[in-house]
Amino acid sequence: MGKKRLELFLHNSMTKQKEVFKPKEDGKVGMYICGVTSYDFSHIGHARAYVAFDILYRYLRYLGYEVVYVRNFTDVDDKIIKRANELGEDPVALSGRFCQEFLNDMIDLQCLMPTNQPRVTEHMDQIKEMIAQIMSNGCAYTVDGDVYFSVDKFPEYGKLSGRKLEDNRAGERVAVDSRKRNPADFALWKAAKPGEPSWESPWGLGRPGWHIECSAMSAHYLTHSFDIHGGGMDLIFPHHENEIAQSCAACSESKVNYWVHNGFVTANDEKMSKSLGNFFTIREVTKLYHPLALRYFLLGTHYRSPVNYSISQIEIASESLYYIYQTLQDCKEAVSKLQDGIEMKGGRVSAAAQECIKKLHNEFESKLSDDLHTPTILNGALQEALRFMNSSLNTVKKQKKQQLVSGIISITELEKEMKAVLDVLGLLPDLTYSEVLLQLKEKALIRAELTEEDILKSIAERAKAREEKDYAKSDQVRSDLALKGIALMDVGNETIWRPCVPTQQESNDQAQQKLPAAAPPQKQESATPPQQEKPAVPHQQTVTTSVPPQKD
Repeated sequence: MGKKRLELFLHNSMTKQKEVFKPKEDGKVGMYICGVTSYDFSHIGHARAYVAFDILYRYLRYLGYEVVYVRNFTDVDDKIIKRANELGEDPVALSGRFCQEFLNDMIDLQCLMPTNQPRVTEHMDQIKEMIAQIMSNGCAYTVDGDVYFSVDKFPEYGKLSGRKLEDNRAGERVAVDSRKRNPADFALWKAAKPGEPSWESPWGLGRPGWHIECSAMSAHYLTHSFDIHGGGMDLIFPHHENEIAQSCAACSESKVNYWVHNGFVTANDEKMSKSLGNFFTIREVTKLYHPLALRYFLLGTHYRSPVNYSISQIEIASESLYYIYQTLQDCKEAVSKLQDGIEMKGGRVSAAAQECIKKLHNEFESKLSDDLHTPTILNGALQEALRFMNSSLNTVKKQKKQQLVSGIISITELEKEMKAVLDVLGLLPDLTYSEVLLQLKEKALIRAELTEEDILKSIAERAKAREEKDYAKSDQVRSDLALKGIALMDVGNETIWRPCVPTQQESNDQAQQKLPAAAPPQKQESATPPQQEKPAVPHQQTVTTSVPPQKD
């Protein structure tokens, strides 16, 4: 699959429409994505954001761009200090520990490491320099060691979110600081409090406000003007709105060309967040499901649409992943056996295989180029390619030599194209097909609370029942395992097992006790091949900012 400079369309939150992506400098892209506040294990809302931007990063590189990808860590913050005090731990040490835990989660989810991962505590000089420049330009003021940005000095305040200054004055949910000139003014620097980490500054001991860190670090690594700035939709206001104001106040030439935001993970159609108590961590999911199953689940919904969490959909994603890798493994084994002792000359890719490969290639590029439309790829041409590969494997085994050579070449070329697609989607780890299948089976055993020996005993019990013509008992053994997400399959003279979507009763009664389910299971789907529900995709969505900002 060659890299071609195709036109990429991205939804720009500033203009509220899809636009052709045109970088500042031909062939090069600067991208800054707001990172986590590292005081706890990351939840699947974080996974949703960073998987989405990992797809953008991968696809930009696929298109041949040289990408500088910056994703920060907020490693000093009120939440970090509060958690450190609760645990009796140094705030910077606690934050450093959870930065590493976050990186471990990203590795599990196959997210590529950014070019730079700056931390606030390592960029105090840049932050203080930007604050000093803002003050020098008359857009900030000091009060008792605190430094506030004056929103009245920036007439364009609200241009990203669509909010007006009077909206911020009305209906304040928190007590207004009477020291502020305008209730919407926000902190650039916070005066030190006893027992908190602090740094020297021209305004006294203190630490940065939340918003200034991203302005300073993005400017340091990408200059004041760069291509893409991204994050969750909850960051549009106030975080990104404030970033725009302070960045422009520091440098009049400051500009981000494309603002890109991902939708929320919801639970019962409410945003999943720590404050609502309806969240769960990436670790809680990956303890029971393969990390790639979580990634597949997240890619099954367009990145700007809300994705509603349910156990049944993660089960279907896990089943889908198993189907992909079982097909690829079957292909590998069959081709290895069939070409043994055969001179691979004179064959060519069949017309049907060429058409399948072409369709997969074209749909992959056209859908990702259309604002990263991953669901259509997973549910469309990729499924067709898998079905074609399975059909071809059955056919090629019956073919004579010359046809056999062409059949093997056709299957091999299709496998190459499928691997290229899976690689850009981040669904192709550095493991063999059989190793991924083994990991998926191990997770299924954990969910079922069974061992391999338990299943082998059940298989033997079922075989004995069938020998004795006690078919009711043999069916019961099979059904009991199916309740736990284990499918028995009779292949020739032996019985093998594989993971499957548990029956409805297990989903309702047992699975929800293992993982905090926030949404009821969906309708049971066919196990082979599985189809994930196709979510609605907003093509002309107007971003709203009624949801309180969350940075957890």
